[in-house]
Amino acid sequence: PEARPAPVEGRSLGPHPVVHWHATVLHPDILFRVLERAMDKLVLNFFRLLLALACVAMVAAFAAVSLSVLSRLFGWDLPGLDAYAGYAIAAALFLALPSTLVRGEHIRVTLVLDRLPPVARHALEWWCLLAGLALSLYIAWYAVQLAWISHTTHDVSPSADATPLWLPQIAMVLGCLGLALAFVQALWWRLQGRELIASHAAAPTE
Repeated sequence: PEARPAPVEGRSLGPHPVVHWHATVLHPDILFRVLERAMDKLVLNFFRLLLALACVAMVAAFAAVSLSVLSRLFGWDLPGLDAYAGYAIAAALFLALPSTLVRGEHIRVTLVLDRLPPVARHALEWWCLLAGLALSLYIAWYAVQLAWISHTTHDVSPSADATPLWLPQIAMVLGCLGLALAFVQALWWRLQGRELIASHAAAPTE
């Protein structure tokens, strides 16, 4: 072991800086906070990725509709464009669900909520989050099953495009899983006394 200098009269040697640093880093509370921040960052980045894919899907829908209009004007034979536009619009809808929830962009009906006392309001908000989580998990489970069945049975679109249906259904699966994850994060933050979803003052309300 490294030799430490002899103590000087009137001056006590504190804990070794290396030992103190290791003790600080390995403290359970600090490790938990570091892991929590890392997980929050990872989840929010996942939501941003889904939102970016939703933007790409919207552009793809615009391109498909534009090509469909042009094909009718100039007599081009481009089958399946209407189906592709539908796939893109559905993908944009589902992929944007997590970020829409986190940003508080869903319309919240607060007619009853705003008139409740704080205790009842708190309980109702908890019930809404738990009900939203249960419903999103239910939808995600059946979305995964639907995509898997479409893949195993080689189900294809009845339209002219004949696209394997599990391909556009992947966007639905990702969006539903992301929405369930957003509700889990909202419940966790609410348990800690923090607000994940935008407050009702900032979110659209009815």
